[in-house]
Amino acid sequence: MTASEKNLRTCKQGHQYYKSSDCPTCEQERKPAHGFLSLLSAPARRALENNQVTTLQLLSNFTEKEILQFHGMGPSSLPKLRKALEEEGLAFRS
Repeated sequence: MTASEKNLRTCKQGHQYYKSSDCPTCEQERKPAHGFLSLLSAPARRALENNQVTTLQLLSNFTEKEILQFHGMGPSSLPKLRKALEEEGLAFRS
């Protein structure tokens, strides 16, 4: 399927794009410059944000299994999250 066969979309900010997901320009602008959320892909970051998990302290209240149940969270994000927690002396709930 070529770009001309796809639907042209326009986000609320006026960016035009050919995708079925969120506007890539807006997603890039929303990506944090630092912190553990900056290490994650956009779907994984949104999965945590949609579940109000915005700090490592909040993340440590969940088990790995619970985190993987969030829509958009995949197993490739777990090593990054484990490392970020370990650096702060935290861990996932057992």
